[in-house]
Amino acid sequence: MNDKSRFKSIHPNIIFLEHEVNSELEIYLRDKDWISDHEKIISTEKPGEGNMNFVTRIITDQQSFILKQSRPWVQKYPQIDAPMERIRIEHHFYHFIAPYKDINRYTPAVIGFDPEHFILALEDLGHGADYTYLYQRNKQLSASEVKALVQLLSVLHQVDVDEEEKAQFDNQAMKILNHEHIFVFPFTMDNGFDLETIQPGLQEVSMRYKQDERLKQIIDKLGKIYLQNHDTLLHGDYYPGSWLKVENGLKLIDPEFSYFGKAEFDLGVMLAHLKMAQQPEETIQQVLQAYERPAGFDKTLMWAFAGVELLRRIMGIAQLPLSLTLAEKEKLLQEATLMITQYDNQN
Repeated sequence: MNDKSRFKSIHPNIIFLEHEVNSELEIYLRDKDWISDHEKIISTEKPGEGNMNFVTRIITDQQSFILKQSRPWVQKYPQIDAPMERIRIEHHFYHFIAPYKDINRYTPAVIGFDPEHFILALEDLGHGADYTYLYQRNKQLSASEVKALVQLLSVLHQVDVDEEEKAQFDNQAMKILNHEHIFVFPFTMDNGFDLETIQPGLQEVSMRYKQDERLKQIIDKLGKIYLQNHDTLLHGDYYPGSWLKVENGLKLIDPEFSYFGKAEFDLGVMLAHLKMAQQPEETIQQVLQAYERPAGFDKTLMWAFAGVELLRRIMGIAQLPLSLTLAEKEKLLQEATLMITQYDNQN
């Protein structure tokens, strides 16, 4: 069964978006008042490689905008089921941060939301690319980009929200999905994912960590912390694939993993990716010095989350376009293990 048939079999009344212009799409957009009665769709484009959701750019004779649709699986990995309510979380994130100019200037404006069909219409930020190019050799963030990324995270983590508002960010189903692929799957002995297809020798290297029972016990504890609710609004997936470089600067997208948790998780994920992207130590220090820590911030927990992110990205299914040699990956895995065990030693 192909993706469309699978989607229709589960939700037969839902409009299924495609990368093509048709009368059904035009009627739908007019009905939602996202285009005018006399506006014509000229074409559609795939704006980038979406991981979680189907994404298309709508180009009319008057404007362009982005449509995102969540489906009952991960767009990039159709074999992995995923909660469709993630698009509601993304919409609520954008709606919630709208009054915060130091955040919303980095994010697309919401044009409209259709919860019935799980479709979110967003401002088109323009043609650009995400920051996954950083994983290529000799690519670096500028000092101004680092400053913007850290300032954005600092402001986000200091947003004050009441308990009623927190309830709107109930994203437990996505957290459970993420938990499986961060804290469980990469460390499962027979998970069916052959790392030899990624890089020769990586499967053998990974076994040292899959067989380290103490390491896995600590990771299990960290996973339990991740699943708990805490007081800080997180982006939930703060890495180069969620950072967009367009003509008018850096933007932040894809907050479907957003939830109230530990600030250490967002920053730890960011630092892990800077290490995988071989950013200079000066950049790491710039991040650590510029980030405004909320009360009770635990630096050892931050590094432990960074360690888990390093392990799962190198050993798990959510692979990145890393330009690292096997020896370089092994060195990062060793560093990650030290980060994780140091947290356990101090707590």
